[in-house]
Amino acid sequence: MTSLGSLKADWRQDMAAGFLVFLIALPLCLGVAVASGFPPMAGILSAIIGGLLVSRINGSYVTITGPAAGLIVVILVAVQSLGQGDVVAGYRYTLAAIVAAGVLQVVLGIYKAGRLAAFFPVSVVYGMLAAIGIIIMVKQIPVMVGVQTEGGAMLPSIIQLPHGLAYFIPQIALIALISMSILIGWPRLRTRFLKKIPAPLLVILAGMVLGQIFDLSHLHPGDDFRAPKDLVLGPVFLVTIPDSLLASIYFPDFSKVFSWAFWQSVVAITLVGSLESLLSAAAVDKLDPQKRYSDLNRELWAVGIGNVVAGSLGGLPMIAEIVRSSANIDAGARSGWSNFFHGGFLLLFVMVFPQVVDMIPLASLAALLVYTGFRLASPQAFAKSLDLGREQLALFVITIIGVLTTNLLAGVLIGIVAKLLIHVGRGVPLRNLLTISYRLERKAPKTCVVRVSGSAIFSNFIALKSEVAGLPDGKTVIFDLSDAYLIDHTVMEFIDRYREDYIERGGCCEIHGLASHEPYADHALAARKHKSLD
Repeated sequence: MTSLGSLKADWRQDMAAGFLVFLIALPLCLGVAVASGFPPMAGILSAIIGGLLVSRINGSYVTITGPAAGLIVVILVAVQSLGQGDVVAGYRYTLAAIVAAGVLQVVLGIYKAGRLAAFFPVSVVYGMLAAIGIIIMVKQIPVMVGVQTEGGAMLPSIIQLPHGLAYFIPQIALIALISMSILIGWPRLRTRFLKKIPAPLLVILAGMVLGQIFDLSHLHPGDDFRAPKDLVLGPVFLVTIPDSLLASIYFPDFSKVFSWAFWQSVVAITLVGSLESLLSAAAVDKLDPQKRYSDLNRELWAVGIGNVVAGSLGGLPMIAEIVRSSANIDAGARSGWSNFFHGGFLLLFVMVFPQVVDMIPLASLAALLVYTGFRLASPQAFAKSLDLGREQLALFVITIIGVLTTNLLAGVLIGIVAKLLIHVGRGVPLRNLLTISYRLERKAPKTCVVRVSGSAIFSNFIALKSEVAGLPDGKTVIFDLSDAYLIDHTVMEFIDRYREDYIERGGCCEIHGLASHEPYADHALAARKHKSLD
């Protein structure tokens, strides 16, 4: 069905879903922007562009495109490092980095680099996201109590966190406490009608009511409040935005384009934004009731175009966002027009009701972000890694520590190097780290056998992934792993997902030879080695 055809057929469902997503996206976009060191409207602007523009050119069906918490750390570091104390200058330099990152994403998408996401081990990617979650919590918990700590290294900031919380402002802390209670308790309600009301919307409404009761626009802690020198008040407790959308537009400054810090920011935005978009789009495909599959390369270059436009006008970078996309599907979305409507509702709201945004407490937004950060770095995330094997938990933790002690790019690189060292320690030859040995045999007109020998690990299976992606639907595909002496978790997960997807598309897919391997953990997708190596 054509785009206009789907609009004509499904506009009611898509408009309703888009409105629900708009209610969820409004506070999250504001919160992500503020936490990133950008003006609040930068998040709204990015979501508007993601909805109105990217939804018309992307390669997915029911994903929602906009700013996300996973990019907060990257953008905040860029603003601080490029601005060197000048927040406004850092903001404009970072806009230039977003434009450059968008251009890189367009190039990557055109040259079909979507498959390169497979090069990053699963545990390293989730370790990166968990570290981002921890950093978000450390940065936003002080905002929840009305104080700000001085920027600095992450580990000292974590150690100093209890010290900062001792000087909380009661009114601000109460708003944050009620906000967190809503976020935790609302999804546990058993009344289906009430559960349809988005918890983030309730958080904002409750915060606005309490903000009026406490008169946050004129709040002063009092003469008895004595904060240490390394702590400062908010300094404001409410979101502040310009009177019009046009006044929110800022243009990038490319004068830092020849500096190392600029290109470090570009690479970080490209890496994290591309990985999150590809992973989210693939995950949303699993939730799509119509079982459609995204064109990930097209999705990548479409997001890149969105980032070029957003960065040129003062907006945050965007990704295909998993939480809002899940809500979009649950609300009955049928096509990308729901993303378009969500962007349209955001535009209409900030044009007609800008004064409402000025009433939202920063503590409410901080609570939303802390809740999001906790979900990224929850105990369940650690337990999930342990289920896959002790080495997966080790990689997960190593990546977290690497990111917290260095920076995001270095932390991911540390995780990848640790993964390679584990494989070398398990006997993978150096020449086999980047090359895989396999052959494709056609046993019958409708049967293809993929025989894998040697090691099949995250760093060498891209060629195999590309080969099997080109196999026609409706046949029988057999993965014969009898001669593979080592298969890591990333490859096991890929083969298992490929099998499920191929069967859903009407074919038959089987995995042979695993009986001759010993898994490193009880999980069905744990890494495993050939029994002959024992």
